[in-house]
Amino acid sequence: MRISRSRSVLLAGAVAVTLSATALPAAFAAPSSTAVISEVYGGGGNSGATLTRDFIELANSGSAAYDLSGFSVQYLPGAPSAGSLWQVSALTGSVAPGGRYLLAQAAGTGGTVALPAPDATGTVAMSAASGTVALVSGTTPLTCKTAADCAADTRIVDLVGYGSAVVREGSGPATGASATASVARAASLTDTDDNAADLSAAAPTPVNAAGETSGGGTDPGDPGNPTEPGTVRVHDIQGITRVSPLDGKAVTGVPGIVTAVRTTGSKGFWIQDTAPDADPRTGEGVFVYTGSTAPAVAVGDSVLVSGTVDEYYPSATTQSITEITAPRTTVLSSGHALPAPVVLDAAAVPAAYVPSADGGSVDALPLEPSTYALDLYESLEGTRVQIADTRVTGATTAYDEIWVTVEPKQNPTRRGGTLYSSYTDQNTGRIKVMSLDATRPFPVGNVGDVLSGTTTGVIDYASFGGYNLQATELGTLTDRHLQREVTRKQKGGELAVATYNVENLDALDEQTKFDTLAKGVAVNLSSPDIVSLEEIQDDNGAVSDGTVGSEATLKRFTDAIVAAGGPRYAWRYVAPQDGQDGGEPGGNIRNVFLFNPHRVSFVDRAGGDATTAVTAVPTRKGVTLSVSPGRISPANEAWSDSRKPLVGEFRFHGKPVFVIGNHFTSKGGDQPLHGRYQEPSRSSETKRVQQAAEVNTFVKSLLAADKSARVVTLGDLNDFAFSPTMSALTAGKALKPLITTLPANEQYSYVYEGNSQTLDHILTSPGIRRFDYDVVHINAEFADQASDHDPQIVRVKVDGRR
Repeated sequence: MRISRSRSVLLAGAVAVTLSATALPAAFAAPSSTAVISEVYGGGGNSGATLTRDFIELANSGSAAYDLSGFSVQYLPGAPSAGSLWQVSALTGSVAPGGRYLLAQAAGTGGTVALPAPDATGTVAMSAASGTVALVSGTTPLTCKTAADCAADTRIVDLVGYGSAVVREGSGPATGASATASVARAASLTDTDDNAADLSAAAPTPVNAAGETSGGGTDPGDPGNPTEPGTVRVHDIQGITRVSPLDGKAVTGVPGIVTAVRTTGSKGFWIQDTAPDADPRTGEGVFVYTGSTAPAVAVGDSVLVSGTVDEYYPSATTQSITEITAPRTTVLSSGHALPAPVVLDAAAVPAAYVPSADGGSVDALPLEPSTYALDLYESLEGTRVQIADTRVTGATTAYDEIWVTVEPKQNPTRRGGTLYSSYTDQNTGRIKVMSLDATRPFPVGNVGDVLSGTTTGVIDYASFGGYNLQATELGTLTDRHLQREVTRKQKGGELAVATYNVENLDALDEQTKFDTLAKGVAVNLSSPDIVSLEEIQDDNGAVSDGTVGSEATLKRFTDAIVAAGGPRYAWRYVAPQDGQDGGEPGGNIRNVFLFNPHRVSFVDRAGGDATTAVTAVPTRKGVTLSVSPGRISPANEAWSDSRKPLVGEFRFHGKPVFVIGNHFTSKGGDQPLHGRYQEPSRSSETKRVQQAAEVNTFVKSLLAADKSARVVTLGDLNDFAFSPTMSALTAGKALKPLITTLPANEQYSYVYEGNSQTLDHILTSPGIRRFDYDVVHINAEFADQASDHDPQIVRVKVDGRR
């Protein structure tokens, strides 16, 4: 099995090697009169090739057998980089005097002719155009990367560089190798230790130890193109767990009907067996991976597929995709009806999400598709399915993906989404829909719309989102006309405080982004008195040149707010140290306060900078800040490589109000809900809990000096209302989370993988007794969004009571 393999095409080729004692520059050794590398071919299975595999042929011009026990043939790319390694293929047996020895290498997806039965088989995917092959005494990988260094390695018996190979013998490499041509020695097997002179290009002519050519014999490692099914069926490949019992093994003549073809990205096609077994755990569909080569099959073809079974893990924490790789496909006939799709609806999907493995891998657990939703989806991997009239729970993305639910009554939000309300109550009906039809525009939908009619395709798996439906037939989108919300204007005696994550805003962004975000503040939020912003970057964004100021960014933003009909906001922030606050490299992300000076005043107290901690200062009239604006314990390890909270002291109608703007560390690194480890680890949570505790401690210091202090803590906390982060932030009842004051179906501000959830929060201290709180939905539910977060606002009634 492989994890995150490079999705590049296998350059198939064969190398014919004549065993030559030491085919290095003549200054180092005499040419061989016995074993040499006689032929090298790296074009097998490539487009235009006839042979299906790469090969290396060895020959022996001596009078005695040449023993290959403990020897290897090794391959190096033609222009090796620092990270290039010699790839080793072990040999056995011997080369008879005057005989040949054939080493078969990797197969490609092209070609129609099998090699003669090889004397040894490797898995190296050689380049058709350029590379180096060495016959080596031993199986330890070579380390040399230059011709001179390799000449000094006495383990090398013979060496052939072809194309533009850096490592070669003599004046230059052998030339002319291609998808249709090998480089080979003449019949005399002349070896002068000069690859350019000794080998020439011609049509490949592999010969094995039995003297067979590609016109006869059978390669047991290369089943060619059988016309009768083999003994293995798709359900044998899929097995009863998430990992195939045949992982890493070759299969021959697996029958199926082509149900879908993917011609972009990781190319390939799906086949499905029309004679399923009776076990619901064993899937009947499988993906045939052809790499960068477009599949030469069509939907409805009846095929036999030979290749190697592989479990491909998109990442170390995801589940795997069972595939047949390095395939050779025989099309028996065309135009067949496709297997009837499995209907996915509320009746079919179990209520439980996934079995527990106590944090370990679920790979080896027998599937229980009638009990767990993810087990059901896994049992249908590669199988045709159909959904109908599904509610959109995640808007169309820039990658032409849309999330729907097949369980319309499962945790619906007021506006049509699906609410994520606890770690243990997963939404089992969510599934991501993508399209395999590049000729048809993908529907652009918002949360609450309906993908009407039937959508049919095959179940696949990806690192982002997990199980998805690769649609061959898409339903039509029914627009439910979701509207962006506009909150009410604050009254004269209400202080309006908002939080808004503006998603890496910097002065180099397009004006349209500034204008859309500005409209959100001026119109949708009705011009709050204070806006705590997250993700304001320095003035040149990702450019890393020491710039830390955000004046130009904030000038453009506040100008755009005025143009949208809002007030002329002033701003305060503390510039971070260069490169110390995480976020996009070079961006120097920070929290910022905007405020309307006609409605609220900012209390400036000098001394606040990137490294100075703000403290609560008790006075006879209450509590003040040591610096304003300031940062909470910036040197604390909790804030290492993370945004530091910004604290400011404001006055509204002469009354002090303390605002703490936050942007806690992200969830990056957490294991996915749909991953192989269950229950998933939330490793990022540890740091957020530490950060929440620091903010809680600071709030308590304000309340210790004045128990009636009005404190508003808000921002992108990157965690849920039910999380340990929130428990740490509210400990001792220092703060009240306002999201929980809303009806349950309105408690969200962010949509991720079809789940409506809350990462942004506003919390208030006990001194704030009267408030009106609102999440203003303008982004997260829409395909067209200025930010992936919805802003929030609280209107606080500030009177004479302390």
